[in-house]
Amino acid sequence: MQNSESINVLGEKLEICGTDPETGFYRDGCCNTGPDDVGSHTVCTVVTEDFLAFSRSRGNDLSTPVPAFGFPGLKPGDSWCLCAARWQEAFAAGCAPRVRLRATHQAALESCNLADLKAYGIDLS
Repeated sequence: MQNSESINVLGEKLEICGTDPETGFYRDGCCNTGPDDVGSHTVCTVVTEDFLAFSRSRGNDLSTPVPAFGFPGLKPGDSWCLCAARWQEAFAAGCAPRVRLRATHQAALESCNLADLKAYGIDLS
């Protein structure tokens, strides 16, 4: 569901988050969202070991491969579209991963504070 009208949190065209592994709710490499994406997978991150451990502790193991779903499992340094509420939860816990703002969908702002996202931004010049 790649949408040429998708806008990032900076008000610009949404950039690709990651293709190895293929990320996004629609597995289109972008943090696009739509009515089926109830988790709002809209924050483009570069995951860390701390975040992966945090996510596992919250019941979402992103490290373990799930071949039946074509999921290779994530490792530190992978780009991944996270649920906005989970990123905010990790931020509050002090273990949020860095954010690629140009690839983070504006819908993330429904759950995340722009100043918090910018504080973790890795693509601002």
